[in-house]
Amino acid sequence: MSNVSRLPRWALLAAGLMLLTPAIAGQKIYTGWFSDVAIQGYDPVAYFTLGQPTKGSPDHTLTWEGATWRFANAKHQALFEATPDRYAPQYGGHCAYAVAKGDLVKIDPDAWSIVDGKLYLNYNASIQAKWEARRPAFIEQADAQWPKIGHD
Repeated sequence: MSNVSRLPRWALLAAGLMLLTPAIAGQKIYTGWFSDVAIQGYDPVAYFTLGQPTKGSPDHTLTWEGATWRFANAKHQALFEATPDRYAPQYGGHCAYAVAKGDLVKIDPDAWSIVDGKLYLNYNASIQAKWEARRPAFIEQADAQWPKIGHD
């Protein structure tokens, strides 16, 4: 008989639920499940310079705020390294709409916008449409929520 089978059922259930809980809870920078790569490996600078989501390369990386950031090229890497706060997505790359609601949720790199020189990412296109409909109010709410929920 294995040690696992000796555990009470509630302990097995609790362990199973812990495995299903998103790893992003409490993470300052969104890296998703079992990874240290920020924003699913997309290049944050490309949103500004190319105007589109662009996958970063493992050949162009740096560590910032405890996460690995990938870039499409050396120029983007250098731009980010010089001024990371200019290019890093707001709320650590977590869904801006969810942060406004007090939660940390994953993103879809294709659901994005730049507002007043800041990059915002959202869970998906549907959530982004909701966020866009009341964007100023949601940014104000998210800015207020982020200090409470955006921690390591």
